[in-house]
Amino acid sequence: MQPLTNLTNKQIILASGSPRRRELLGSIHHNFEVRVTDVVENFPENLIAEEVPIYLARLKAIAILPSLSPNDIAITADTVVVVNDTILNKPVDADEARSMLRKLSGTTHRVITACSIFSNEKQIECSDTVKVAFRELLSSEIDYYIEHFRPFDKAGAYGIQEWIGMVGIERIEGSYYTVMGLPVHKIYNALIQF
Repeated sequence: MQPLTNLTNKQIILASGSPRRRELLGSIHHNFEVRVTDVVENFPENLIAEEVPIYLARLKAIAILPSLSPNDIAITADTVVVVNDTILNKPVDADEARSMLRKLSGTTHRVITACSIFSNEKQIECSDTVKVAFRELLSSEIDYYIEHFRPFDKAGAYGIQEWIGMVGIERIEGSYYTVMGLPVHKIYNALIQF
């Protein structure tokens, strides 16, 4: 990747509290600021799964837009996990996490991450979908993962980069980084356009 030299006079803002998104953005552009917005992540029931993350990324963009300076470029993102046309959000507790992981066990599901990259003058939206196949998970493995990794801040109750991803995922079709929560290749291409 070529360096993002077109951004030398710009301030990149990542509007996310996710440590994974911070790590991934930092791998392509080291100079950015984190601003966390407080957005209720509700969406209309009539949206299809592919529309939900872009809708939520837009909500986050709307929330941070008033605070942008002329030289700011902000990035918002949202990730959903979809199994059998059901969206698995972040689990509220261990029981819900356990239920989600049982639904994912032995299946192939989709992970969709959408982003909004915008300034006061320009907005680019992108979305990326990845297929993820889990082997059959043992109840003891699910319990171990929940107890030791507490995946309550993750859509679908798992992190691909964590223990359950390492031992349970048989294959993925698409970008590993999209599953982590940021389609780095799409973000990079969007930032080049600023």
